[in-house]
Amino acid sequence: MKLRAFKYCYPLLMFVYAWIAFIYKGWFTFIPVIWAYFLIPLLELFTKPDPKNVDAAEEELVKADRTYDLILYAVVPLHYTSLIYFLFSLQQPDLTWIEYAGRILSMGLLFGVFGINVAHELGHRVNRFEQTLAKMLLCTAQYMHFFVEHNKGHHKRVATHEDPSSARLNESLFEFYFRTIPGVYFSAWEIETKELKKKGRRFFSIHNQMIWFVILQLSLVAVIFFSFGWFITLCYLVAAGFGIGLLEAVNYIEHYGLRRKEIEPGKYERAMPEHSWNSDHIIGRLSLFELSRHSDHHYMASRKYQVLRHHDNSPQMPTGYPGMIILAHFPPIFFKVMRKQMEKFGVEINR
Repeated sequence: MKLRAFKYCYPLLMFVYAWIAFIYKGWFTFIPVIWAYFLIPLLELFTKPDPKNVDAAEEELVKADRTYDLILYAVVPLHYTSLIYFLFSLQQPDLTWIEYAGRILSMGLLFGVFGINVAHELGHRVNRFEQTLAKMLLCTAQYMHFFVEHNKGHHKRVATHEDPSSARLNESLFEFYFRTIPGVYFSAWEIETKELKKKGRRFFSIHNQMIWFVILQLSLVAVIFFSFGWFITLCYLVAAGFGIGLLEAVNYIEHYGLRRKEIEPGKYERAMPEHSWNSDHIIGRLSLFELSRHSDHHYMASRKYQVLRHHDNSPQMPTGYPGMIILAHFPPIFFKVMRKQMEKFGVEINR
């Protein structure tokens, strides 16, 4: 059973590709980008999705296997090592602007795939150690407020107009960016303020997570600035921004055009598998630790990544996440493709 878990070491190859990008020059600096945005989408065009679920007996064994957790834990030191290596790599002499761009985009992919995505998985755990690892990863991407908003905001309001992370019908990715990024940030402050008030605690106190998040993130930026200077700090922030953009592009495709019915003012039906777009394409699933089995994740948020299930009644994407993210950057084509998918799976088309 333990050997089965090691298929999830596949995403760790991204660290290898990134280190190559940080060591070598020329087109090598774009290896992670080529792999993620060209080779994986191309491979998924020629591979069929796999809707198979593990049976009940297997699921209990898989859930009890700590190897799946240890792989996630290993991401934290690997990610921090990569960030440090990235910063030192930018001091290499005679780099061209193209090579700077390649390394920045490569680090940005690490922020998206590991700094936010793995943090997303660990952030759903109830264990304080795992939640701390999630926050450590999010800190590198300057996106710690995601920990608050995603768990206490997005999962409650998903597929409604109240949720800044759920894309609306015919809303382009670029319009979505301008709505979701500030929306998620301010929502996190609002949620944390209400939580403190509920517990009878003051806003300006050591119990306010959001204040701690600001302090920790600014401290990281300050350390980079005083260690490497303003230019490398700027490169780091651009890479973090790219990682955030990748995360929000994923949010965009996950719930595009899907809506839960409002039972009464401000109260909605339970989030079901049909309220999230699903993808069973194997390479995309492995690359993002099963994130693309998103329908089951919202149906049972506590379920660990290795046992997420396919649901026959969930709407399916025509390809995996990497390909869908690329498609989302071409709104007219994306709208046309997704409308066909909505009709195919009987999704009610409304704004």
